[in-house]
Amino acid sequence: MSPRRVTLADVAEAAGVSRSTASLVLSGRGAELRISAAVQERIRAAADEMGYRPNMVSAGLRTGRTRTIGFVSDTVATSRLAGDMIKGAIEAARDRGFLLFIGESEGDAELEGALLEAMHDRQVDGIVLASMYTRRISVPKSPRPTSVVLLNAVPKTSSPLPVVVPDEVEAGRTAARVLLEAGHREGIHLIGVGPSTRNVPRDSVAAVERLVGVREVFAEAGVKLAGGALCRDWQPEEGFAATTELLSRTTPRALICLNDRIAFGAYQALDDAGLTVPDDVSVVSFDDHSLAGWVRPRLTTVALPHYDLGRKAVEVLLAEIDGTATGEKFHRVPMPLRDRDSVASPRR
Repeated sequence: MSPRRVTLADVAEAAGVSRSTASLVLSGRGAELRISAAVQERIRAAADEMGYRPNMVSAGLRTGRTRTIGFVSDTVATSRLAGDMIKGAIEAARDRGFLLFIGESEGDAELEGALLEAMHDRQVDGIVLASMYTRRISVPKSPRPTSVVLLNAVPKTSSPLPVVVPDEVEAGRTAARVLLEAGHREGIHLIGVGPSTRNVPRDSVAAVERLVGVREVFAEAGVKLAGGALCRDWQPEEGFAATTELLSRTTPRALICLNDRIAFGAYQALDDAGLTVPDDVSVVSFDDHSLAGWVRPRLTTVALPHYDLGRKAVEVLLAEIDGTATGEKFHRVPMPLRDRDSVASPRR
């Protein structure tokens, strides 16, 4: 038989105070209501000694809050990056005294709907609806008025929901500036997209926005992209194939790879052709994959801030719940540059 749960009344009796006084002290309002320090200490000592824990269900019934958040994602922690996003969300929730419930939809719309209903049934105070890869989504309709924030996802149609995404446009600008600052102005090719904004993988928000940022900076500098190769699946084998085909026609001076996996394939193609990075060809990329700092030379890349994205989504959600939101609906999280060894000044 399990031991009886220690109640607030038990703590009050042990401390020799009323139940309301014990409640005020344990909710952090003792000093505000001028309860003496000695009484507060006696109440807290009794609570600690007895192993008292507040009944969150009862508190939720009284306040209308359960101090819980639902986190529904298409993928759960199958990579370091995904894990970092969830870690950021968990830690931001914990810092504010909230508990995170996590569910995985596996990209199944029906399962996603069931998970959202399950979160509602548990009376969560709000929900983060997340994607592990930035994409456009159809926002599911919910019959219940719970605060929702979209994380790493953009609604396909107009929606009042707040959105938290990486600043991919600025990331594209950053990658372009890295090459310009190294002195590159000719022979710059894209691997993964382009060179036109029409030549991007279907439904890829990152592809479009990174390309927009790259083109904007080069246009301002009067630099014309030498070419681009569309890769529909951003994996090493596609980066290898696209770079090998490019090398059959010309020798580039620099490559902008649309993600690190493409860059790994490009590295191999360049090596097969007897070219070295960065002496013969500079390479800059995006994402900061766990291997980007291990390949040789170490890959210069613009990092996806997964941990910061997770934290920001919960912070935005809690502001919505608390009624302190600024009204801003689109939140872009900066993508930092990991400046390593794969970019050098072009040979004359």
